Order: sequence, then C-alpha cells, then structure tokens
Amino acid sequence: MTNRRDFLKSAAALGAFSIVPAGVLKGETAPSNQLTRAIIGFGGIAHSANHLPFKGSRLIGLCDPDELHVKDGLACAERAGWGKVKAYKDFMALLADNSVDVVHICTPPHWHGCMSVMAANAGKDIWCEKPMTRTVGEGKRVMEVVKARKRMFRLNTWFRFQDTFYGFGTTVKPIRQVVENGLLGKGPIKCVFGAGQGFDWKFFWSGLVNLVPQKCPSTFDWDMWLGPAPWKPYHAHRTHATFRGYWDYDGGGLGDMAQHYLDPLQYLLCKDETSPVKIDYVGPKQHPDVVGRFDRITLTYADGTEVILDGDGTLKGEPLLRGANGTCVYKKGEGSTTLRIKDANGWWPDKKVVDQLAALPPPAAQQTDFMDSVRTRKPFCLNEQTGFRSCTMFNLAIVAERLGRGFEFDPVKLCAKNDPAADRFLFQALREPWQKEMFG
Repeated sequence: MTNRRDFLKSAAALGAFSIVPAGVLKGETAPSNQLTRAIIGFGGIAHSANHLPFKGSRLIGLCDPDELHVKDGLACAERAGWGKVKAYKDFMALLADNSVDVVHICTPPHWHGCMSVMAANAGKDIWCEKPMTRTVGEGKRVMEVVKARKRMFRLNTWFRFQDTFYGFGTTVKPIRQVVENGLLGKGPIKCVFGAGQGFDWKFFWSGLVNLVPQKCPSTFDWDMWLGPAPWKPYHAHRTHATFRGYWDYDGGGLGDMAQHYLDPLQYLLCKDETSPVKIDYVGPKQHPDVVGRFDRITLTYADGTEVILDGDGTLKGEPLLRGANGTCVYKKGEGSTTLRIKDANGWWPDKKVVDQLAALPPPAAQQTDFMDSVRTRKPFCLNEQTGFRSCTMFNLAIVAERLGRGFEFDPVKLCAKNDPAADRFLFQALREPWQKEMFG
C-alpha cells in the first residue's frame, strides 16, 4: 500500500498536485497540506515562524516534559488554526507514530543530536533547531545515521540563503560573490567577527555557581528534560529560559547564536566541506559547570584563512574580510546602499561596488524549500553535512574555551591531533540509555 510520503513524492514528480482528489489523501483538505509534522519541545523557540505557525505542512502534535508547556502548546496550536493537535506522552511515542512525516526538534541543544539520530532511525525527516549538536562526536553520528537512513535534514538557520546577514546590512550573496570570484586575491582571508563587525556573542548567557537543589514541580519531568546530560539536582535556573549558561546543555552565547553567524560565513568563505585545523584561545579560565566569557578565539584553516572571534571588542575597526591582496569587505555603512569595499587606493564608490557585483557570476542556486526536499528527496542546502561543518566551527571554539588553551584538529578524521584532553570534550559520552540510543 502506498504511504502518504511516497504518494506525495510521486505526485510532486508528476506535477499532479492540482488534480489529486482530497479523498485519495485520507480526506485532508488540500494536497499542499498533506505532509504532517510534530514538535518536540515547546519552549520559546517553538513559537517562532519556522515551527508552530509554519504553513508549509500540517501540524498534528507536540510533546514536552513540562506539562505546562504542553498545555500552552495545545492552546497555541488551536489559536494558530491547527485545531486540536495531539499531545504525546513523550517524544518516543511521537517518533513511533507513523502519521508524522517531519519532526521539529525544538529542545535545548543537549538533546539535538540524540533526537536527530532517533528520528532518522524512526524514518522521520528532521527540522532541527540550532546549534545542530553540542559536540563534534554527536554531529558526526547525526551525519552517519541521516545518510544511512536516507532522511532529509534541515537546520533552522537561514542566512546563507535569505534575509539580511546579522548586523551586516546586506544578504550573504554579494559577499560570496566577492570571495568566490577572487576579488580578495589568491591566498588566505582574514575574517574578524565581533561587535564591531555587527556580531554580539550574548555574554549574558552565563549560569549560576553553587546552586542549592530545589524541589522539582510535579508538572515537570526533570529526568526526561536532562535526558543524555549528566544528572544534576533540579534547579529552575538550569532549565527553560536560562539553560544556555551551563555547559551540560549549551555553550552560552556561542551555542545560542554562533551557527546563525558562522554558517553563512562558512558558506561565503567556500568552506562547506572542511573545518579549521588549528584553534587558539585567549581568555579567562572557565568554570567546569558554568559558561563564562572569552577574549579571543582564532580558527585557522589549512590554507591559512583565519576566523577571529573578537570577544573583548579590541578589533572593532577591522573589516569583516581582509583578502590576501589587501582588499577589504565591510558591512554596509550609514548612507551606503550595499556592502563597502576598500583597497589600496581607498574606498570604492557605491556605484563601483554595485556595478562590479552585477558583472560577477552569481553563486550556484540552492535548494531552499525544505518541504520540497521532503517530497522530492533533494537535500536542503543547510543539511546534516553543511550544518555539521558550521556547527564544528564553534564547537571547536567551545572546546578551546573549556580547555583554556588552543589545540589542533584533523578535519578529515574529525578528531584532535595527539590531544586526548581535547578529544574528551569533542567526544563526550551521554547518560544511559541515550548513549546506546545514539551510538548503538
């Protein structure tokens, strides 16, 4: 018997959606709504445009270990026009439901890798919040299983293909054109990321030390919320809106925002298939439980290209990109109409920048409709492989933070070079039974 997903794929290939009778599709109202989805984790991010309100497929269910979140989610789903959706007891029941095509993983990051693997093994396609995973080891495993199970995967950030790049004033496309077409010369590029370039790492995401255990609310399944993370006594500050400040669940500002920033950077630098080979760290010693701040982290690629994360604001005057030939790319300035370029002869007039960009070949087209990916099995542009590489950029930075020093990394073997201490952070064991669920 043909299942709904296979039918939709066939219909898409034939361009037949406009003539398919609704009755063939189990009675639903419109062929465009037949892909179904459910949300795992119903905190603040689940309300964002790509999750609860998204109209490209039909929301049919949700789950969360907090009963109050579930109650709120059911009410919000009804207000959003989805009717009475199903509340699952836990995410494993959701994954076992054959009526769900796509799962949205909107949990804290310590669950992203394990849930992605379990969803792929359950035959689901996956729309995962950023960051993709907390560690390189988890990301590697997600890549392996998603590929083996032939699933479609989308990471929920989008600046490589739409909208204005955070703080830059333009989309990523013209910056990619500049790099891809050699305007910055033949050789390594220096990239500086910080408040001066329009990027802010949210240093307020820091936890509290010496927490006194609290009584867990009867409506909250603390053990399920922890999941693969190490067991710790319950405290409200470790959960919900403030969890990002603890290493067990996220990586502070880098974990929260770096994939939004570094994924488009990876794309515009044409580095989608590799990772840095050397990581340098300058900053204070980190607490073993609570995320702190950093001063500077430098990620260096094999070709000498550097990505410098400016945490203390000392590089505010630097351009976003400085090429081997001295040509520099700056964010759009006040009164300018496009990104700004400066070379040895000074600033380019806006018209010269616009004319030059118009003359350059555009970047290759990208697959930017995830529901089309689900129907046609054509991989989304920000998938488990490209997402892994951009996630690896800041996961390497986080490891350097936690070590309090730099280290070297092998982008092919995906491990530290002769550095067991670094590898212990790159490949962290999960709490059972989730270690077995993820790694077998």
